[in-house]
Amino acid sequence: MTVRRFLLLAPGLAWLTALLIVPCGLIFVLGFFERGVYGGIDYTFTSENFTRAADPLYAGIFLYSARIALTAVLVSLLIGYPAAYCIAKQPKRRQVPLLILVMMPFWSNYLIRTYAWIVLLNREGLINGALQNMGAIAAPLPLLYNDFAIVVGLVYGYVPFMILALYSSISKLGPELSEASTDLGADGARTFLRITLPLTLPGIAAGSVFVFVLSIGNFVTPDLLGGGKRTMLGNLIYDQFLTARDWPFGATLAFLLVAVMMLLLTLQAVLVHRSAGAEMRA
Repeated sequence: MTVRRFLLLAPGLAWLTALLIVPCGLIFVLGFFERGVYGGIDYTFTSENFTRAADPLYAGIFLYSARIALTAVLVSLLIGYPAAYCIAKQPKRRQVPLLILVMMPFWSNYLIRTYAWIVLLNREGLINGALQNMGAIAAPLPLLYNDFAIVVGLVYGYVPFMILALYSSISKLGPELSEASTDLGADGARTFLRITLPLTLPGIAAGSVFVFVLSIGNFVTPDLLGGGKRTMLGNLIYDQFLTARDWPFGATLAFLLVAVMMLLLTLQAVLVHRSAGAEMRA
């Protein structure tokens, strides 16, 4: 590595080392200590925290969190793919305004947007009120403080990441691919399933990883829209640090969550690399 290349990489490497590698190493090390009598850390080496994390109680919370996150991914994909496809097929002058509309929710605070869903989903909220006024329902629907509300909040918060990832992938497809497929006798559905969908798998993978990673570690949405009735992994980690004051066990759970995230990001990078290699060979 030349000196010039090292100097160019140094700021980014320093940033990643200080804010990613060192914190991850710290929580990994803290996981091998015990909780103090009054909370905090007792620097006595133990592996009990990792054994405890495999307890059915905590494994159940992890599986529940994964199920909610996967549901959010699927709903975001169903919403995001058509939206990204439509944006990518618009004239260039229209794409930027549409992408700005997609990113516009990020211009307001996430907590405020979550509270807004409480106004929309509660029994006296706008959605139930509108449905009752139209005669569609006789009594208010239980839309708040359940899994449905949590998924709605997660999808609303993170579907822009799915749309942007898919748009980046779809916009790279030239019109000559669909034209060639049509010339060979394929209809629109066959062209989509055999050409468009396989070539946009990297975008699907990237968007899915973004939504899953952000959803499984979220603790604000389950707490507010779920009413605290169901505990997700993010809430469990939060409670270990600030309520139970069991920092070593909280660090263990946080490290396991980071490990899952890194595994997913690695798989997504491998998929993108293989897809790029396949395109070059083609």
